[in-house]
Amino acid sequence: MGVQKNPIAFSYPLVPSSITHLLFIAIFSLPLFVQCNTDASDVQALQVLYSSLNSPSQLTNWKSNGGDPCAESWKGVSCEGSAVVSIQISGLGLGGTMGYLLSQLMSLKTFDLSDNNIHDSIPYQLPPNLTSLNLARNNFTGNLPYSISTMKSLSYLDLSFNNFSGNLPSSFSSLSNLSTLYVQNNQLTGPLDVLSSIPLTTLNVANNHFTGWIPRELNSVPNFIYDGNSFDNGPAPPPPPYTPPPPGTSRNNRSHSGSGTRKPPASNGESSGSDKGMAVGTLVGIIVGAIFLFFIALLAVVFIRKQKRKAAGATTSRGSRSAGATDINTEIQEQRVKSIAAVADLQRPPAENAVIEKLQGHSGSIKRMKSPITATSHTVASLQTATNSFSQEFLIGEGSIGRVYRGEFSNGKTMAIKKIDNAALSLQEEDNFVEAVSNMSRLRHPNIVSLAGYCAEHGQRLLVYEYIGNGSLHDILHFADDDGKTLSWNARVRVALGTARALEYLHEVCLPSVVHRNFKSANILLDEELNPHLSDCGLAALTPNTERQVSTQMVGSFGYSAPEFALSGVYTVKSDVYSFGVVMLELLTGRKPLDSSRVRSEQSLVRWATPQLHDIDALAKMVDPSLNGMYPAKSLSRFADIIALCVQPEPEFRPPMSEVVQALVRLVQRASVVKRRSSDDSGFGYKTPDHEAIDMSF
Repeated sequence: MGVQKNPIAFSYPLVPSSITHLLFIAIFSLPLFVQCNTDASDVQALQVLYSSLNSPSQLTNWKSNGGDPCAESWKGVSCEGSAVVSIQISGLGLGGTMGYLLSQLMSLKTFDLSDNNIHDSIPYQLPPNLTSLNLARNNFTGNLPYSISTMKSLSYLDLSFNNFSGNLPSSFSSLSNLSTLYVQNNQLTGPLDVLSSIPLTTLNVANNHFTGWIPRELNSVPNFIYDGNSFDNGPAPPPPPYTPPPPGTSRNNRSHSGSGTRKPPASNGESSGSDKGMAVGTLVGIIVGAIFLFFIALLAVVFIRKQKRKAAGATTSRGSRSAGATDINTEIQEQRVKSIAAVADLQRPPAENAVIEKLQGHSGSIKRMKSPITATSHTVASLQTATNSFSQEFLIGEGSIGRVYRGEFSNGKTMAIKKIDNAALSLQEEDNFVEAVSNMSRLRHPNIVSLAGYCAEHGQRLLVYEYIGNGSLHDILHFADDDGKTLSWNARVRVALGTARALEYLHEVCLPSVVHRNFKSANILLDEELNPHLSDCGLAALTPNTERQVSTQMVGSFGYSAPEFALSGVYTVKSDVYSFGVVMLELLTGRKPLDSSRVRSEQSLVRWATPQLHDIDALAKMVDPSLNGMYPAKSLSRFADIIALCVQPEPEFRPPMSEVVQALVRLVQRASVVKRRSSDDSGFGYKTPDHEAIDMSF
């Protein structure tokens, strides 16, 4: 029996020994399986953020070049797999700004920069899939960007204790998942109406400059703090004209509690009945008010006619003159009524309070509404000094209304100075030029060249812009062959997306909309990181009336002009969309919009390319040869689909720029699930095989 059991007794210890050996191998091999490189787009975004924050030592392990945030445990950075999902770096005394590549953090859910000294405005481009954003207790200024509203998953937003100004963007109403909003202790203005439809449970708007009536819908917010503002009396909008207010309406917006916290009213089973009664009362009030206004208008017409007859019959010798004078007076009265209506409909710019200034006109002192100018006023002498009296060596370009010079100032800053040719302007008075400058100076977007200053002295008109020193997209696409490098496909997609966002801002964020009217690759400037900056925004207000006159200086822009402009002189936001499509064709093909050196059938880029945009084989032959075939076919096809929409001959069928932006964002998002090659970070590809750089993930 002992001999029979011995093999069993001997082999039993071998089983756990084998398992132990296997477990030992598995445990020590585990890092090889779980360790992975951070997504390249996340790395690049964090590198830019680190540099924008002035590369602080508090952010241990962070780098402005290279590095692997997930594998190297960058301070405050949490990952899932290769994606960065959380950045929590609050209370570290950080300075600087937020950077401009945050939108590349596609997987980021939590972003906490609170309790630091970060300044400037919130960048327009933000991580799109955040659920929590905390920027409290910093030194942020400027308007709240409407792009916050694109974060559909956002549930927590804290912007308190900063210096934000302007109204809450109307697009905030689309934040359908937002439950907590803190904006207290800022300089925010306007009404709270945009928050009415948001399912908030906590809202703090205390110590701002909000005005108007507190919307009734906010009664349902359990935790609502609003003291320190200038709300109108009562918690609800005013009742219709000539109807009594609903019973029990409070006349003091702070009577709910001493702390300024409002609790929702107690609900009961009679609420539906009272709502019906209020609806009937509202309808009756509207009808009564309309009837009253009709009778007032009727009486006014009768009175004016009587006055006209009386003036006409007062004396036969002056009859014709009296009648003429009465007609003029009647027109003046009508114009005044129209002016009052126009002022009632006019929306004040978001971040500006209009001020009344006395301006000296040809007919004496007049009053007019004018917005303050945020750009710096320069003297002609100072700009002459900065440009060596506008010498040829400082000349860097020539546009449709003047030449552009590089300006080097005593404080070490380099700026671009546009010296406007007075013969190219339609303006006759200096105050009109200054008003246009005021409007241009309020354009704030990371993909728009900022207007920093102006000069209106001694009959001279000059504009001072930030200096973008890497040339224009036109030059890089069409004149960069000599140094052997060309824009990579990824860089071209980024340029298209950035400029699309700039146009989206002008068309759909600015009130009123800003039509560029001269959108072309020569007006897209690239910085050292190849980020696009759209120039000449708002200059349309200074150019001649193109419905009646077309400057010979604009001939070079005809290749970008929409058909409706060539036919009727009409130019709208949809005309800008067409021009954007032409620039996308430039990015795709590397060709100029008009090229007389080519055969006749290929001289017009749009006419030649449009029929081929949906033909895969033809499309492959259209691609810029300098890319050496280094592009992803799927991305190319989607890019072409967007172009086809933009260059449609009928304006009404072209998409708004917000849809173009979303289409390009989706194109980029599809690439985020595929690992990107870091060799393409520069944005340049090289023609020599040893230096080919391309991301095939799009």
